[in-house]
Amino acid sequence: MPRDKKQTHIFITAGESSGDSLGSRLMKALRKESGGHIQFSGVGGPLMEKEGLESIFPMNDLSVMGLFEVLPRINKLLKRINQTAEKIKEISPSILITIDSPDFSFRVAKKVHEKCKTRPNMFHYVAPTVWAWRPERAQKLATLYDGVMCLYPFEPPYFEKEGMQAAFIGHSVMESGYDKADGPAFRKRNHIPEDAPVLGLFFGSRMGELNRVAPYLREAAFEIAKEKKEIHIVSPTVKHLEKQARNLLESMPCPVHAITDPEQKWDAFAAMDFAIATSGTVGLELAIADIPHVIAYKTGHLTWEIARRKLFIKYAHLANILLDREVVPEFIQKECRAGPIKDAVKRLLDDPKMIAEQKQDFAEIRTQITGTEDTCTSSTQAARFVLEKAYSRSSIGT
Repeated sequence: MPRDKKQTHIFITAGESSGDSLGSRLMKALRKESGGHIQFSGVGGPLMEKEGLESIFPMNDLSVMGLFEVLPRINKLLKRINQTAEKIKEISPSILITIDSPDFSFRVAKKVHEKCKTRPNMFHYVAPTVWAWRPERAQKLATLYDGVMCLYPFEPPYFEKEGMQAAFIGHSVMESGYDKADGPAFRKRNHIPEDAPVLGLFFGSRMGELNRVAPYLREAAFEIAKEKKEIHIVSPTVKHLEKQARNLLESMPCPVHAITDPEQKWDAFAAMDFAIATSGTVGLELAIADIPHVIAYKTGHLTWEIARRKLFIKYAHLANILLDREVVPEFIQKECRAGPIKDAVKRLLDDPKMIAEQKQDFAEIRTQITGTEDTCTSSTQAARFVLEKAYSRSSIGT
């Protein structure tokens, strides 16, 4: 913890909406744990901006993934990486925290090492999935950062063996407010009858996902709605993709509710009976919220061919990975087609036993990703880790 009442300057970066959520909660926890003596600079989205961050450029400039998806935007991304590193050099913060987005974060960290004579204490929030692919990243991370915060209990040893400080702090989704959500209130606000089935439809938070995956999800949802005319569709999306998401939702044969306000997110989840989602953080969020669902994903062919040769895991959904079995049906690459997705959702709807089994497994997931300190949130544990390591003599960077 800080030893005096002097302000600590923290530079914090996030590159996509899930990182923005993590960052906003971490900022709040850091401010509280430091007694309020924190000044923030960095890159973030609307949630981090609500916590007082003035982003040095729009966060959605970084919302791209996949080798061949990055290439067309490489000049802009390199410019943003250099801009970020130069800003860190200019303001000389005490602490740098990069959140997820490894293609951006690790390059910024490397530039900071190159540019800064006296570098900040450096931490990465959300350990890269070295247990899934590219295990050499653990060693790389140890050369760049002073510490890493892990979301899953089995992750710290991968980094500790490289001589790096690592802490399992639990998953921030457990403090997101899912357990306080009010589904009936959401239905009332949006004129959805109490007994109407509600399908959640999640197109993803990146333009590439909307282009590659969303049309299949949309077609599957369309066919389900044609057969089940009393259904309502609720589709939470991010603000910068609202226009594209609304275009996809046009002409559905049922009432549709597109949600962009993050304050309504968990109420929207709680109103859902089942869901179809693009694979990503939202899959874990749906599991935590106890919503039966299926996932799908499709990336560029060349990106997939390169990535699949390095994958050590059988599944894409974190629930399936953590339990080592297919709890949630997955439709990846060639299997990402409207017909099979629709059929899987119908099986889910028609089989109460399958729903009960999914929910039983979701309860086990919630237990697994709760941090080691039951009395405080994962964000508080992350904030304490950063402040304690940064202000202990043994971990201050040179």
